Amino acid sequence: MDQITTLAIIGLCIGLGLFFAWRGAQPPNVLKGPRLVPYNFLMLVCIAIGLMMLVHLANIHGIVTGNQVQR
Repeated sequence: MDQITTLAIIGLCIGLGLFFAWRGAQPPNVLKGPRLVPYNFLMLVCIAIGLMMLVHLANIHGIVTGNQVQR
């Protein structure tokens, strides 16, 4: 993946994560019934994917983040 794609995914994760955090913080409406979308879990998934993309972006720029064997 190139840098533009990685930055686009990071932006998408930030946007969706903020949306899911906002929706998860809304008080439940008893008249409508239970929520069928797990907003808090989806927010955590967006955070995890965004963090992995940040590490990938660092790797693109030459920062070694893993336990790579140097020969």
